[in-house]
Amino acid sequence: MDHSDDDDYNIQGGGGDVESGGGGRSGFIERRESNMSSFSEAAREPLLHLKSRVNTTSQIAIVGSKVYPVESLDYEIFENELIKQDWRSRKRVEIFQYIFLKWTLALSIGLFTGLVGFFNNIAVENIAGFKLLLTSNLMLKAKYFQAFAAFAGINVILAFCAAALCAFIAPAAAGSGIPEVKAYLNGVDAHSILAPSTLFVKEGPMVHTGACIANLLGQGGSRKYHLTWKWLRYFKNDRDRRDLITCGAAAGVAAAFRAPVGGVLFALEEAASWWRSALLWRTFFTTAVVAVVLRSLIQFCRNGNCGLFGQGGLIMFDVNSAVPAYNTVDLLAVLLLGFLEAFLAAFTIILWTRRGPAFKILLVITISLLTSCCAFGLPWLVQCTPCPSGFENECPTIGRSGNYKNFQCQPGHYNDLASLFFNTNDDAIRNLFSPRHRKQFQISTLLIFFVGTYFLGIITYGIAVPSGLFIPVILAGSSYGRLVGRLVGPISNLDVGLFALLGAASFLGGTMRMTVSLCVILLELTNDLLMLPLVMLVLLISKTVADSFNKGVYDQIVEMKGLPYMEAHAKPYMRNLTAGDVCSGPLITFSGVQKVGDILHALRMTGHNGFPVIDEPPFSEAPELCA
Repeated sequence: MDHSDDDDYNIQGGGGDVESGGGGRSGFIERRESNMSSFSEAAREPLLHLKSRVNTTSQIAIVGSKVYPVESLDYEIFENELIKQDWRSRKRVEIFQYIFLKWTLALSIGLFTGLVGFFNNIAVENIAGFKLLLTSNLMLKAKYFQAFAAFAGINVILAFCAAALCAFIAPAAAGSGIPEVKAYLNGVDAHSILAPSTLFVKEGPMVHTGACIANLLGQGGSRKYHLTWKWLRYFKNDRDRRDLITCGAAAGVAAAFRAPVGGVLFALEEAASWWRSALLWRTFFTTAVVAVVLRSLIQFCRNGNCGLFGQGGLIMFDVNSAVPAYNTVDLLAVLLLGFLEAFLAAFTIILWTRRGPAFKILLVITISLLTSCCAFGLPWLVQCTPCPSGFENECPTIGRSGNYKNFQCQPGHYNDLASLFFNTNDDAIRNLFSPRHRKQFQISTLLIFFVGTYFLGIITYGIAVPSGLFIPVILAGSSYGRLVGRLVGPISNLDVGLFALLGAASFLGGTMRMTVSLCVILLELTNDLLMLPLVMLVLLISKTVADSFNKGVYDQIVEMKGLPYMEAHAKPYMRNLTAGDVCSGPLITFSGVQKVGDILHALRMTGHNGFPVIDEPPFSEAPELCA
């Protein structure tokens, strides 16, 4: 019975340290330095001279090629008699224990990822709520300078703490972390991307957090911090580690957006390069656990037990009260929305990838001050708007969270731009998606907010703070979409809130180049299945147009960080290459029969871990690569 494709029988030892996210072990002969200490120093000289093969083939290998010090992970099992004998020797109890532990780990990953996501959002809602309430109370007392000092000071302190943690404790936690997780699931082991210190510092996005949790649980803790569990030895191999981290990445999306199906599709479409049917339903089980945990905890918080949490983070942006009745004019507007958003997204990626690596704490503080000045100063440029009829109990919002911020307005009026800037990101997105009041935001307000969030997002993404990309893109896209909805309102049947949803979808598709997973995430996020055809259409258009300019933002960042990511489709110049063209010389090889001294010398004199084993005449009739 062949179990080579059945992960439930993939039981093997070995594995790397959790601090490095895995052990780089590539090739047919692996480094085992711990077993070499018994050799004498006399073994430093080789007993036989190794063959050195210098790459003298065509120079086509130089085109588009780079040299990386990162080792690949051993995701594939080499079929040999030892592995087959090990499979045959396993008892039913051991196989049952392995399967039970793997499902238990999937349950644990979902449970802990849901808890971490929930407590992260509680912290964000309460800290942001305290900051906004303090600022609003000072403004009500006409203490505008003190209000700005409190607003900007809290922002700077938070940004400084995040930057300091990234700079001195976990540099791998800076940025979104999704490109690193994507590269790891492709077989690239970068330093400390899944370490416990990275998990401690990471604030977002939850994809990286879920992957760190999966890595920590699956590898039995951390040897560096003396937290290990030997009973998890079954999973100390690259293949099982990969499967668990895939579950963690999917659980992170489910925790961030309450989209369990979208999380599975995200892992399938964007993150994982290896996929099997057994991994599909194990990942779905993990995201289902996340959804149950979040629903239970949010229900508990609705009774006022979580401070200022209220209706904040992790609540779906419900727009299903608006019926999406659309005509030909609406479809043309949606097509225009997708085209323009694709151009903006491609231009954004160009600006992001052309900046130098100025990841300094001073830069973080400067950008924090700039953001504070924009958020506090721009609302003064717009006029106050009278409260809509029928919303007397909600408008204006004073001393609490809400959609109609009073800011500096007279009684019975609200500042619509402050309702976007002086709110948490979740509440701002909910306001933009809201279909209740068509003219809640003026055209000038939407234009100012879009331009502000667009350029602030450009200069902010990539600095040394553990921040993600999803929410800034949704903010910019939804404000742009609602702006288009206001402009075409006289000839359109679609609600402006639905235009905001389509704008967010088009910006996400043009930036991240995902289609199926983003479509499902947005539909789960908004609970509006009637928008499925339009969301599919705008995602396809934005991705197709943006692909004609450049690659997606995550692919660009993987390339910028020097991770040797292998794409699904080969470049045109690779079609005429052979293995010898891409090998750097001198190439050190071994024969099928080799003395220990030769192997020891090669391991000590070279920095890589993989060596081809080649049998040549007279041992064989023709050169042959031995696996």
